Amino acid sequence: MPNIINKAMKIIPLAADSMGTRSVATLVLTKNLRILVDPGVSLGPSRYNLPPHELELKAYTEQWKSVVKEAKNADILIISHYHFDHYNPFENLDIYTDKTVFIKHPTKDINLSQKKRAKDFLELIKDKPRKLEYADGLSFELKGASINFSKAVFHGAKNTPLGSVVMTSVHEGSGSFVHASDTGGPTFPETTDWIINERPDTVFLDGLATIFLGWREDPKLLETANKEEVRILNSKIKTVILDHHLVRDLYYKNKIKPVIELAKELNKKLVTSAEYLGVKPDFLEAKRRELWNSMPSSNLKALPKNIE
Repeated sequence: MPNIINKAMKIIPLAADSMGTRSVATLVLTKNLRILVDPGVSLGPSRYNLPPHELELKAYTEQWKSVVKEAKNADILIISHYHFDHYNPFENLDIYTDKTVFIKHPTKDINLSQKKRAKDFLELIKDKPRKLEYADGLSFELKGASINFSKAVFHGAKNTPLGSVVMTSVHEGSGSFVHASDTGGPTFPETTDWIINERPDTVFLDGLATIFLGWREDPKLLETANKEEVRILNSKIKTVILDHHLVRDLYYKNKIKPVIELAKELNKKLVTSAEYLGVKPDFLEAKRRELWNSMPSSNLKALPKNIE
C-alpha cells in the first residue's frame, strides 16, 4: 500500500520505469486536493535495436488508462516539462477540462524543441483548463496545501541539450513531498539545494541515466550524482523514491553503492516506485532483449504517437 506521510497526504506512483513504462506520473493526495504530477506515459522506441515488446505495450495501455482516470478525477495537473513521457498531446486531452493546470513556462528558460512542443500543446488545450499558470519559481496556497515550484533547472547535467524542468513540492501540515522530475540524479548542486531546502519527508528522483555513461553522459557524472544523492540522504528526508532513467540499467545498484550503503546505515528507505507500492519491480525496457528472445511478439500493433 502507498505510504502515508501524515494523516492527510498520500503519494501514489501511477506509472514508472520500475513498473514497465517510461513515466514519473505521481498522484499526491492532500486532505482537500488531488494533484497529479506529469500525466504522461511512454516507451522507448528502440532498445537493443528492438521495438517495444507486447508486454511493454500492455503495461503502457494499462498505466495510461490509470493516469487518464486519475487525471479526470484530479483537481490539479502539473507538467514539469515537454517530453512525451511527462505529458501526452495526442490523446485524452479532455483530462485538462475544468482543471487547474501548472506548467513549465513555455517560452522562458526552455530549449527550442520543448518551446515548439509547448506552443503546440497550449494551442490544443487553450479552452480546456479552468485556470492555467506558468509555474517556474512560484508558490501557491490552495485548500490548506502549499505548492511550490523551483525555477527552471537543468534536465540533468549543466547546459544539457535536453533543456530544463521545474520541480514540485507539496506541503500540508507536517508532511511534505518533492517531485524532482528529470533532474538527472540530480547532478547539479543548486538542484539538490532546492530539494533539501523544501524539507520533504519523501522525494522522487529520476536518477542518472547510467546506461549512457561514456556515450551520451560524461562518466564523471556518476560520482557527482552519487555525491548529491548522499547529500539528500543526509538531510531530514526519510524516503527516497529512485526510478525512471536510472533503472533502465539492470546493473544500476552496482553503480550507486555509496547511496545504497548510506541509506542502510541511516535506516532510510531507498526504493523504486514499484517497491514503494509494495510490488516487485518489472524493468521491461531493460529486459527487452530477454523478452524478445523468450517470448517473440508476432502481432505488434502500431506504436502510440507519443513513443520517443
